[in-house]
Amino acid sequence: MRIIVGITGSSGALFGVQFLKQAPPEKYLIVSRWGKAILKDETGLTEGDLAPFVTQTFSDADLAAPYSSGSNRFDAFVIIPCSTSTLGKIAAGISDTLITRVANVALKERRRLVICLRETPLSTVTLENAARLSRDGVVIMPIAPPMYVHPQSIADIARGFADKVLGILGIRETPGWRSEDIE
Repeated sequence: MRIIVGITGSSGALFGVQFLKQAPPEKYLIVSRWGKAILKDETGLTEGDLAPFVTQTFSDADLAAPYSSGSNRFDAFVIIPCSTSTLGKIAAGISDTLITRVANVALKERRRLVICLRETPLSTVTLENAARLSRDGVVIMPIAPPMYVHPQSIADIARGFADKVLGILGIRETPGWRSEDIE
C-alpha cells in the first residue's frame, strides 16, 4: 500500500511520528512549514530525522511534486496531525500547498483521505468543514486515542491511535473494546 503522510502545524506531532513508524514501508512524507516548527518544538525531531521511516520526502512548497497529479497513483493520504486551517483549505478546494493539493487530488480521484484533527474545542465553522468533507467520503478522525487498551505512557497513547488509523485503512486489525468477549 502506498501512503502519503502529511504533518501540519497543529499540536500532536508525536502522533504523526508514531504513525510513520507503524505504517507499512511505502510512505511518502510532506511536512508543512509550521509542521516542521511543531515537530521540533514537541518532539525535538527534524524532518530529516524522519527519513529512515519514509521512502521519500517532498517539500510542501513543491506543487510540481509527482503526487500533485492524479496520474500518479497512491492508496491513501493521511494528514496527522491536521490543523483546522488545513482542514478549511481542503474543504474550500484551496490547493496552495502540496498537502492541500494532494488532499484535493484524493478527493477528485476518490482515493482514501484520512484527516486526523488535533484541536479542541471545535468551532462551528470547523465542524461544518469537517461535515462537508465527511459527506465527500473523507474519514475525519479527531486524535482521540483508545483508552480501553490501558495505555501506560504517552508513547502507548500514540501507538494506540496509530493502530486505529491503520485499522481504518484496512492494514491492521486492531483489538476493539471488549473484543475478547466476541465468540
